[in-house]
Amino acid sequence: LRLPRVMLGIAVGGALSLSGVILQGVFRNPLVEPYTLGISGGAALAVALVIVTGVSQALGLVTIPLAGFVGALAVVALVYRISLVNRILRIRQLLLTGVMISFISSSLIMLMMSIASTQDLPAVVFWLMGSLSELNRPLIWFTMAAGVAGLLVAFFYSIHLNALILGEDQARSLGVDAEKAKRRLFVLASLMTGCCVAVAGPIGFVGLVVPHFVRMFTGQDHRFLLPASFLSGAIFLVGCDMLARTLIPLQTLPVGVITGIVGGTLFVYTLTKRGMSW
Repeated sequence: LRLPRVMLGIAVGGALSLSGVILQGVFRNPLVEPYTLGISGGAALAVALVIVTGVSQALGLVTIPLAGFVGALAVVALVYRISLVNRILRIRQLLLTGVMISFISSSLIMLMMSIASTQDLPAVVFWLMGSLSELNRPLIWFTMAAGVAGLLVAFFYSIHLNALILGEDQARSLGVDAEKAKRRLFVLASLMTGCCVAVAGPIGFVGLVVPHFVRMFTGQDHRFLLPASFLSGAIFLVGCDMLARTLIPLQTLPVGVITGIVGGTLFVYTLTKRGMSW
């Protein structure tokens, strides 16, 4: 009974943490996380749309994960297309566009929630909180395969990430094709995030907090940072899910609530006590 939930926690936690490391390296910004670019907003908007319109009840259980994945991919394609100018991916424009689309998606979701029926509203709210209660075994194995494949591909680009940390000009001087690396790493992180959001909903703070903690012990070398972040993210999310299931007897809390409280508290405590720096 517990194994599918643990497997999903490993896959989602590892993939989100890995995506956070990749995006923070590409953007050279410690505040960037997978959901900053509007990926979760697009997925949540698509899921809210299929729930409010009744499509999810008509087409079955796979409708919500499929809608979340399609919504995430649509936002990724839109942000990528707007930020790609003369075959150059503008990092600053990419970040600002993603944040604005995230705000627009949040406003549209609140609009749908305001007009949703009393039967559909709890389903939308529960999905927005994030959960590892997915029972579809093929979806769980697909998410696990996507996370492991993403780790292998990201590890192949670990040297490129080390060079991008120094800046694009320095990366080019070291022989790294910065534009190609940025595009491929952004697409990789977006696809992994889209898979996670589609299956488990928007679980926040994993892609932001875990990379910071792991970086304190492994340093900036992505050859060690990437696998360590994947493993730490998996452990963190499984632990938070255990708290969500046992904190209140006979009731399971949304795991996104626990990751926000625990992750945010630990992050602020460490920031004030140890003086974390980028």
